[in-house]
Amino acid sequence: MNDDGGKPPPLRLLFGEVRLARDWLRARTRPLDHIVEPVGDGAPIVTLPGFCAGDLSMAQMRRNLRSAGFRARGWQMGANLGARPDTLERLHARVAAIADSEGRAVHLVGWSLGGVFAREYAKRHSDMVASVITMGSPFSGSRRANHAWRLYRFIAGHSVDDAPIAFHPAAKPDVPTYALWSPRDGVVAAPSARGETHESDRAVELSCGHLGFAYDVQAIDAVIACVMEAEAQRTSHMNFHTRSC
Repeated sequence: MNDDGGKPPPLRLLFGEVRLARDWLRARTRPLDHIVEPVGDGAPIVTLPGFCAGDLSMAQMRRNLRSAGFRARGWQMGANLGARPDTLERLHARVAAIADSEGRAVHLVGWSLGGVFAREYAKRHSDMVASVITMGSPFSGSRRANHAWRLYRFIAGHSVDDAPIAFHPAAKPDVPTYALWSPRDGVVAAPSARGETHESDRAVELSCGHLGFAYDVQAIDAVIACVMEAEAQRTSHMNFHTRSC
């Protein structure tokens, strides 16, 4: 069990997110001064935005992932306004098309609610997914250990406990799974985004706020490191399988 009792973050952290909003909005349209090394080999990545956000919210992340040598794309499903009965089917159409055109599985990078969708999708279509990287995603413990659940009910039209999709967020997908979390997250409780040890392969602690996951340089660097690790594991597994045959 998480030790926060299902409580959302302290209000002082939520108020701190307001100060980050300007940087987040600026990063959506103007690249930040961050240089990354080209380390990737063209591995495909799809970013899944957080609640009430769309592809533009993670534009800075994708720009840097491309600079690092990956083929990063948005989910192209408009604003994330909560779970819909066809959410995972629409995501599958997007991911399957990319996996087919690239000839390889896709890395899913999900911010907040987008990460919950990514985990659930990977449980159903692990053959399409190379790894899942969540950033401040409330997949563990109480679904109300955040400051968004009331707004979610108003916008999505259903509560976080009664989604039109059978979610089992804490169950680990059968692919490399990384949980990026921060003790400074003002929206999602840290234990909820960090998860228990059996719920992901690695929990990576950052020091950004919730909005920072979409554009902060440490979040970008952490995603690159996770993708590279997952790619190394995939290559090692393929080489072992080839030798065994």
